Amino acid sequence: MAVGNVQITGTGQLIELSRRLKMAGGPRLKQNFSRRIRRAGEPLKNDMQQTIRSLPITADPRKPGSRGGPSPTTRPLRATVAEAVRLSVRTAGNPGARIWMDTSLLPSDLKGMPKAMNKADGRIRHKVFGNKKRWVNQHTTPLWWDKTVQRHQSRMRAEVARVLDDVRRTIT
Repeated sequence: MAVGNVQITGTGQLIELSRRLKMAGGPRLKQNFSRRIRRAGEPLKNDMQQTIRSLPITADPRKPGSRGGPSPTTRPLRATVAEAVRLSVRTAGNPGARIWMDTSLLPSDLKGMPKAMNKADGRIRHKVFGNKKRWVNQHTTPLWWDKTVQRHQSRMRAEVARVLDDVRRTIT
């Protein structure tokens, strides 16, 4: 699964439930359903942000004679990327919960960073401060997005099933 979004949907059950919510005409019931689904997704979103903030990123050793120095930006990479993680809940159309990376919140030079940080080989290759002639490799935990989702998947499915059962009982 690529960095970008995670969806928990049980299309048949959720669509049928959405129809019944409309027929029942209970906006309070719909709000309760949305709130509980959002609450079920919050731990995954929080863990995703924490994983990004604590993600180890190491660099290849410098070659003899190469110069280094402090970054010209004061923007913290991991915190900036972590703030772009979003959770959305839909009860109509294609209902479900979705955890996704909102790249519109990232600066233009970091829009591709979430995907670069989640590669299977864990390698982040980038220009040195925008210099197209100098490139470096950095390494991070491979597939961290996928691993974080897998840790939460069974809990999320069970929680969503419990919410669906509660709402179904209320409707019938």
